[in-house]
Amino acid sequence: MTDTTLGTAQQLQDPNYTPPLAKAVPLGIQHVLAMFVSNVTPAIIIAGAAGFGFGSNSPDFPQMIYMIQMSMVFAGIATLIQTIGVGPIGARLPIVQGTSFAFLPIMIPLVAGKGVDAMAGLMGGILIGGLFQASLGLVINKIRFALPPLVTGLIVTMIGLALVRVGIQYAAGGVPAIGTPDYGTLQNWFVASVVILVTLGFKFFTRGMASISAVLIGLLVGYVVAYLMGMVSFANVGRAASFSLPNPLHFGLEFQFAAIVGFCFMAVVSAIETVGDVSGITKGGAGREATAKELAGATYADGLGSAVAGLFGALPNTSFSQNVGLIAITGVMSRHVVTIGAIFLIAAGLIPKVGAIISTVPIEVLGGGVIVMFGMVVASGISMLSDVDWNRRNMVIFAIALSIGLGLQLEPGAVQHLPGTVKVLMTSGLLPAAVIAIVLNLVLPQELSGESTDEVAGGMAGHGEGHLPHD
Repeated sequence: MTDTTLGTAQQLQDPNYTPPLAKAVPLGIQHVLAMFVSNVTPAIIIAGAAGFGFGSNSPDFPQMIYMIQMSMVFAGIATLIQTIGVGPIGARLPIVQGTSFAFLPIMIPLVAGKGVDAMAGLMGGILIGGLFQASLGLVINKIRFALPPLVTGLIVTMIGLALVRVGIQYAAGGVPAIGTPDYGTLQNWFVASVVILVTLGFKFFTRGMASISAVLIGLLVGYVVAYLMGMVSFANVGRAASFSLPNPLHFGLEFQFAAIVGFCFMAVVSAIETVGDVSGITKGGAGREATAKELAGATYADGLGSAVAGLFGALPNTSFSQNVGLIAITGVMSRHVVTIGAIFLIAAGLIPKVGAIISTVPIEVLGGGVIVMFGMVVASGISMLSDVDWNRRNMVIFAIALSIGLGLQLEPGAVQHLPGTVKVLMTSGLLPAAVIAIVLNLVLPQELSGESTDEVAGGMAGHGEGHLPHD
């Protein structure tokens, strides 16, 4: 949509420029469509992990609808904080905020099977973690050195690896369905496969908005197929209210050590992700580097948006990278376009019927979508790792961090004798892997970097009975 009727090239690169309203509104809605599925999915996953249930018979099912609503409302509010700004808070750039996948490996163990009672501790962690992230705006430009691609790539890869199991479970019938005769049936996998195949088809064989919205289109087609197979129920839609405001302290607040530590750690990851997205927006949309003021303002807004969300029963937010790509495609840098999208997102979130309709999506359909999305998280991490110089030092850091982190994730019983709080943090795999990578990267001498990958491989093979093949 690089139509010259939008404005001159100089205007399109100006964040303060507003295209004609007839063009600005569709562009704003386009941003919402590009992030919509990714924004509401974490709420559905956490609600399911807590045991709210995916059927109308669950007594806690309305809580899932509320969480879906709040995902939209507070993604919109956080986006407005970024685009409009308040004093030093907000980058005043076209940054789209949305519910973060990155926090899921921390959140799932905290609420797994514990119902509504676990949500107060989760919200307390979100509040403190958000405030901590906001404070990082003061030093964000000074701590980036401690998080090179080796560390950030490992963290993003670990996030994806921690989530791929959830995608498979959903495609097979959902976590609550494990052990039941319907779990893993061909019907479930057929519906999930339709979503995956349609998503791939639109992603690689179409252009423009159709390609960008491939996951959304895949879910819609899968939804139609599931409906035709009798897997969709609209029983809750008619009972949902037409309008509802956010409820302060909806789940209460409780401050737990494990939640606070986990969220504060992930806040660092989210802050670095936001810095990357801001840099991508200014480079792709305006052909310049982001200023220190923009980076700090974006970090303030990112953290504040999450903290406010926690007060109302919503999940933490972060900047959405898919919208950065959308700006590069459209060539429109206007922050006011994104503001329009944020207003639409808030309006949708204030209508419970929208959340009720989203909740009718069968878990198998969602499973097909999240298999693609979580796989892309892993792929993004690997892409970041491609920038790493794989010398001896970096290989050792990566090997140890990944082995311990992924190993604890796969075999949580190995730390069963640790105190409950520490055990939750360790078995996430993410926290120990990241801490090990960050510490080793800071303390291991750079002199080890002198050896090439081939020398490392040869040295390791030389201690065995044979030798690894070399190119």
